[in-house]
Amino acid sequence: MGDHVHVSTGLKAKHRLSDVVREMKSESSKWVKDELGLVGFAWQEGYGAFSFGAGDLENVNAYVLAQEEHQRQISFQDEYVAMLTRGLVEYDEEYFW
Repeated sequence: MGDHVHVSTGLKAKHRLSDVVREMKSESSKWVKDELGLVGFAWQEGYGAFSFGAGDLENVNAYVLAQEEHQRQISFQDEYVAMLTRGLVEYDEEYFW
């Protein structure tokens, strides 16, 4: 996707999500700058994370792999708000985009 990325990953109990995301952003930023020459590349400060059960792994991976096609039907912003609503997560859109 041009303006965001979806990742499906497993974490052990000893891993902290914030550390994993920080490392992923750091290493991918270095790769984009070194390999693609996009020296001005930077990730946004925040991120969103959703958990799912092991039984849902196949469906989640299929969802992640089909993002380009999927987001022709619904915008990322609309889909994100729908996910938050389904998960009963309180939010303030003022802080999203």
